[in-house]
Amino acid sequence: MRLAGKTSLITGGGRGLGRAIALRFAAEGSNVVVSGTTEAAIEAAANEIRENGGRAIAVRADVADELAVKDLVAATLTEFGRIDVLVNNAGIIGPTAAVVQIEREDWDRTIAVNLTGAFLCAKHALPHMIEQRSGRVLNITSVAGLIGYNLRSAYAVSKWGMIGFTRTLAIEAGRYDITVNAIAPGPVKGPRMDAVIRLRAESMGKSISEVEEEYLQPIALKRMVDEGDIAATALFLASDDGRNITGETITVSGGYPL
Repeated sequence: MRLAGKTSLITGGGRGLGRAIALRFAAEGSNVVVSGTTEAAIEAAANEIRENGGRAIAVRADVADELAVKDLVAATLTEFGRIDVLVNNAGIIGPTAAVVQIEREDWDRTIAVNLTGAFLCAKHALPHMIEQRSGRVLNITSVAGLIGYNLRSAYAVSKWGMIGFTRTLAIEAGRYDITVNAIAPGPVKGPRMDAVIRLRAESMGKSISEVEEEYLQPIALKRMVDEGDIAATALFLASDDGRNITGETITVSGGYPL
């Protein structure tokens, strides 16, 4: 029970990586606040935690909306009285198109959710961690934040920005015994990656199998990673085992060349 007595706030917690992290943290003893924009998904994740003997609530919030983030933090404190771990996982895939074809509103929305959302959640959660002089912030970035990413510029820029935000925030928060780290997954098996591949195939005029092979080819292990791999890394960084790791970006990619 490596997170016994802790409270974790997880954005984008209703599906995919966020859900996997929420379930893993709950299994390790953490109270969990599952946040997202789809009511049914976050309620289902919170219910699964409660059915397995854990404590969890679901709070609907768009992380790009500062008032909604303030309400999310307030709901966490009202229910559990503290915030020990913040996982900034909420994100969208953004447009799949060349830069000259991207609409401004699609660019802005991608940056707002993927990067500004992490800033807003940290801005409003950190004062409570500072007061208790302890905490963990985990930012879910991507290997797309470490490479050039053809036809996915908005997403890549948001993930590059997350790494810079992580390093800067780690410096600011370290004096309060708060660690700040990023996890950069490679391609992760699941519906989200399926959608990325389908959109890329449509944009490039290729088959889905061709695009899937293009993702797998450079990976040393020749396979996509599992959601559970990311959850295990998040648990390590959130626990006392990771107490002296901060400002780092941990890549979990199966050996993606960077």
